[in-house]
Amino acid sequence: MTLAEKVYLPAIAKGMGITLKHFFKKDSTIQYPKEVKPRAKVWRGRHVLKRDEEGRERCTACGLCAVACPAEAITMTAAERTKEQKHLYREEKYASTYQINMLRCIFCGMCEDACPKSAIYLTDRLVDAEQNRTSFVYGKDKLVEDMDNRIDVSERQKKSYK
Repeated sequence: MTLAEKVYLPAIAKGMGITLKHFFKKDSTIQYPKEVKPRAKVWRGRHVLKRDEEGRERCTACGLCAVACPAEAITMTAAERTKEQKHLYREEKYASTYQINMLRCIFCGMCEDACPKSAIYLTDRLVDAEQNRTSFVYGKDKLVEDMDNRIDVSERQKKSYK
């Protein structure tokens, strides 16, 4: 072993070279609220329960999305539609409660693929930051699409139902 190797000079010089190389490299940090990092077209974010053109909910509470979910994040309760609710729901059966636990969800998109009525989609929106764990259980109040502020999922749609 040489004297230079004994005092670790080559290793120190090599480490300083790596440090200097990274020191003059362009910074990759983005200023998040002002700048948004571009995402791929197939990126899956927050869920939405779609409505049809007349404003009725598409979900018929068949439960296929809950069965297909590998994380078991989706729960729902089915109910029968009354005559007074005909303008709210498309079918005789609807989901009276529909919940997704966003802390369990792995954003795989299997619920979207399993739905025969094209009722649930994963959008390009981010999941909101919350302060406590119970706020991450999204119910129909957060999931059902607002008719005044519709979300375009035409990139993700494979087939259309009317």
